[in-house]
Amino acid sequence: MKRVRAYHTVALLGAVTALTLTACGQGTGGAGGAETSATPIPTQGEQTPTQQAGEVTGTVWVANEDGNSLTAIDAETSEVATTVTGIEAPHNVQVGPDGTVWAVSGHSNALVALDPATYQLTGTAATGQSPAHVILTPDGARVYVTNAGEDTLGVYDAATLDRVATVEVGDGPHGLRPSGNGEVVVVANTGAGTIDVVQIATNEVSASIPVGDSPAQVAVDNDGDYAYVSLAGDSSVAKVDLAEQTVVGSVEVSAPPVQLYLTPDGTRLLSADQGTEQTAGDTVSVIDTEAMTVTDSITTGSGPHGVVVDTTGETAWVTNLYDDTISVLDLTTNEAVATVPVGDMPNGISYSPTPPAPGPQSLTLTVPDYAEDEPTSEHDHG
Repeated sequence: MKRVRAYHTVALLGAVTALTLTACGQGTGGAGGAETSATPIPTQGEQTPTQQAGEVTGTVWVANEDGNSLTAIDAETSEVATTVTGIEAPHNVQVGPDGTVWAVSGHSNALVALDPATYQLTGTAATGQSPAHVILTPDGARVYVTNAGEDTLGVYDAATLDRVATVEVGDGPHGLRPSGNGEVVVVANTGAGTIDVVQIATNEVSASIPVGDSPAQVAVDNDGDYAYVSLAGDSSVAKVDLAEQTVVGSVEVSAPPVQLYLTPDGTRLLSADQGTEQTAGDTVSVIDTEAMTVTDSITTGSGPHGVVVDTTGETAWVTNLYDDTISVLDLTTNEAVATVPVGDMPNGISYSPTPPAPGPQSLTLTVPDYAEDEPTSEHDHG
């Protein structure tokens, strides 16, 4: 199998100017994805706070795509706990219900699972071409990976990492989220301008819904009634009635948006308005999900891309693609309260309520390169 570079940033926008969503599989370091252009690994404790963040504990995981690394941040102190290198071009990271940390390597066509207690691999598996995002079902039983290079959705058994299904979806699948009730997964197809609704019980597409220009990511409410879609090509966010299979509302945001995240009560939606490298955004829009209006804007770093909210709905974290930081947001005041340096090109972000385990300042993992040749096995535990 030939290695395929996806260049997710450009592909996501289509006709829109190079919105960096970022290049899963992109890099100038050749097949090895050398870190010669990466920024230095942040030092433990390094941060630039404007005030102390709220009473939140846990770990925030960041995927540094051009840094070929994951950063673990102590949510209570906003300090870097450790940096895990060796995962080439990780565009997305996701903490599972049991605490396992999942990521995808865009260069290696690999799904990886990490033990947060040891920061070591617990398993890897081959994905399709140019994996973009990874999520888990709410019960933690299944793992879903969008393969942007071949327009498929890979489905894995979380316990064994066996691939149990491959689902054909629309052109350019990128972001995806499950409904809180565990019934559906909704996939944003950037090239097709649609979202696909995949039934978890059968792994079949039950609906393909036109939504607008360059959908990048979705958020799905707990009951699976509505999906919210970031439209990078329209600089807007759409609300979709999944039963009626139609767009029922939309709102313009400050710049082409990328990731979205609902607060736990579902009343507010955060939109990371990244913009482009030429005209970078610096705002997270706070959207009232009932009225579909922007009620506030929170200033972040340059190019807000990924966003996640803690379980209380009081704190959020945003990756700033163009200045290699994350912003810590206090959602009780809608202000940024800290800035934390991370790796090069931070993209995906995920939160765990479990504080970071003690460990080295940095460590390097060895991940198989499934893109080098056709794999002989679907998974490789270790």
